[in-house]
Amino acid sequence: QVRLVESGGGSVQAGGSLRLSCVSSPVIDSCMGWFRQTPGNQREGVAAIYAGGARTIYENSAKGRFTISQDNGKNTLYLQMDSLKPEDTAMYYCAADDMSLGCIPTITRFGYWGQGTQVTVVS
Repeated sequence: QVRLVESGGGSVQAGGSLRLSCVSSPVIDSCMGWFRQTPGNQREGVAAIYAGGARTIYENSAKGRFTISQDNGKNTLYLQMDSLKPEDTAMYYCAADDMSLGCIPTITRFGYWGQGTQVTVVS
């Protein structure tokens, strides 16, 4: 059974930074991504990473502010979030899949999901 566990969420002031982590057990790192969801809205993609961390894709909301990375030795996926805005407030989810082909941050692309970690940005 695949287990993804996120951590690193919390409350931060606008303009601040947070780093989210996601540990996978067993290792599922062919295609990994971060998503976020606010109450009453669909889960939306933030970023994806594949090719052992060599390739990354960002949604417009994350470009220039967020950085996705992975530490294969630690089975850990990261999302460094800088210059946070109140509109970044959401539950953030880690996702993973066995196949790297066509790795993009869309919900239907991923087979494994974590339980989420809450990020709150206050102005």
